[in-house]
Amino acid sequence: MNIAERLRSKMIEHGLNESELGRRADVPQPTINRILSGESASPRRTNIEKLSRVLRVSPNWLMFGGDDESKNFDSNVEMALQPARSFTYPEISWVQAGAASEAMELRNVASCEMHTSDVWAGENGFWLKVVGPSMTSPVGPSFPEGFLILVAPEFEPHSGQFVVAKLIDSNEATFKQFIRDSGAYFLKPLNPSFPTIQMNDSWSMVGTVVDGKMPKSIFR
Repeated sequence: MNIAERLRSKMIEHGLNESELGRRADVPQPTINRILSGESASPRRTNIEKLSRVLRVSPNWLMFGGDDESKNFDSNVEMALQPARSFTYPEISWVQAGAASEAMELRNVASCEMHTSDVWAGENGFWLKVVGPSMTSPVGPSFPEGFLILVAPEFEPHSGQFVVAKLIDSNEATFKQFIRDSGAYFLKPLNPSFPTIQMNDSWSMVGTVVDGKMPKSIFR
């Protein structure tokens, strides 16, 4: 196994996702994502030590593998949970999201409603409100109309993740599940009543969805 596989196996074993592991270890979620994707094959030693403490393995095993998974790990010492961090991002319109890279310049942040998340979505992250029933499913994950999704424009998606994509020649953006199959790319709705879209050169990626929640207004 490489470092990404070792890290992923221990995250699954402990039931931790990227954001929760990052919070407990005090390591930025994008750093963990880069390790898991293989983009960062040689992470900083300080980050490896923080991750290994939470995952209860030795830093050397996490970094290099071998047979010393628990060697030099003191099972009587556990890192205290770190205070929860939150990040604030604006909720923009689908028209602004459809403008892709221009969206950050088009929006007037001062006039946007702001929402917080404990997930880092990059410097240019933004929230969108789901419109329509295409991502509503009777089983499994479901994103009903009005649900808020946090989009990270700088994060490259992996197959199975949720994304916002757009047609290059228009401001039409859509929220779907990104699927890679046999070298082809698809945008899949969760509602079976809607068709799956095969991506071609007419499509571009706006960003990867990294968090979601219902707006507080529905509880008032």
